[in-house]
Amino acid sequence: MIRNPARLVEGRYAFSEQQADEILNLRLYQLTGLEREKIDKEYKEVIQSIEDLRDILAKEQRVFTIIKKELREIRDKHGSPRLTQFALDEGEINMEDLIANEGCIISITHGGLIKRTAVSAFRAQRRGGKGVIGMQTREGATEEEEGDFVEHLFTATTHDFLMFFTQSGRAYVEKVYEIPEMGRAAKGRSIANILELRPDEKIAATIRVQSRKSGSGPNVVDQTWDEDLHIVFATRSGIVKKSNLSDYANVRKGGIIAIQIEEGDCLIDAKLTNGDNEVVLITKKGMSLRFHEEQLRDQGRNTVGVWGIRPGKNDHVIAIAIVDPNAMLLVAGENGIGKRTPFDDYRRQSRGGKGIITMKTGEKTGAVVGALTVRDFDEIMLITNKGQMVRTRVKEIRVVGRNTIGVKLMDLRNGEKLQAIAPVVSEAEEEARVVETVVDQK
Repeated sequence: MIRNPARLVEGRYAFSEQQADEILNLRLYQLTGLEREKIDKEYKEVIQSIEDLRDILAKEQRVFTIIKKELREIRDKHGSPRLTQFALDEGEINMEDLIANEGCIISITHGGLIKRTAVSAFRAQRRGGKGVIGMQTREGATEEEEGDFVEHLFTATTHDFLMFFTQSGRAYVEKVYEIPEMGRAAKGRSIANILELRPDEKIAATIRVQSRKSGSGPNVVDQTWDEDLHIVFATRSGIVKKSNLSDYANVRKGGIIAIQIEEGDCLIDAKLTNGDNEVVLITKKGMSLRFHEEQLRDQGRNTVGVWGIRPGKNDHVIAIAIVDPNAMLLVAGENGIGKRTPFDDYRRQSRGGKGIITMKTGEKTGAVVGALTVRDFDEIMLITNKGQMVRTRVKEIRVVGRNTIGVKLMDLRNGEKLQAIAPVVSEAEEEARVVETVVDQK
């Protein structure tokens, strides 16, 4: 509202000098106040930012948290499901065609570590001396730390197969070339990390299957899964079962059922047989039963099996062994007592019976903890419940009759018990197998 129209000049209101000064002074004062508040606010924000950045630099966990947050934001903003898949075109090329069929050594330790070592690595270290053992293990550890040692040694080629059987009765099959290749001194990788094992699954047995093919080119015939070969399983309760090797020609990555295990039972071992082998079952209370595998018919994979031996009350099977006319059966008790007995002392029986005595068990011997088929040049490892280990040559263990107690294998401390026995690969045997593989390649 214009109170004095005379102040209008060409349609515009003309301020007096005093009015103009009042307006300018008021405006500059307000602007100065606003700028000061803004500068104070920015200063406080900079100080807080500096303190926060210093805290980030001082705390590694905050750095990782920020990185994770930014990566998740990028994933959520730009992530999209894969529209294609990488797959082998089996119609054109086979993976094995790209991998040379070379000799190698497969080492498996008592603690479940596995590795593949090229034969060339052994040859490079054999010059000028005996060489060194092919794996650094923790043999002879303290009571608090369980030791480890090489329990199985396979001379194989990269196209061969390894079969793993778990205590729950599942079977896993891996190509040898899929086993990680490592140097001689490496300890190896855990089998559980290589196989897609289910929770709480433990390996009970390992079998090597040799790759065999006839013909060449498009006429090649795979004879690896020979129908003349079989796998004999034994469970803790005395159940045995025989399956044809050909049933495992197509094992998926996640494993398949090899034997149906009933509740409260578990698989203790599995042996590869040729259809004309004899086996011996040994129980905790010193009983044994020898029978020919012809008494077992081939059964499908998802079946339970039949009685091999009927253990008595509070007794169970602890081992299965293949009868070898040129070897002996070694049996050990939990009190450190053991013996070797010729297989001729064990008469052949019909499966499903109570068996005969293989060791007189009592206060002196304790319960039987293990049994192995051994030869004079073999070595075994004695393992106690406190982690102590004693390596013993088989030829130093006395040969005695079947229905006897045995001799002392090792001295045990107060309350200490022998927990298990296992074959151990000697350095001489390791080098002998390397030489054998080299000769076969030539």
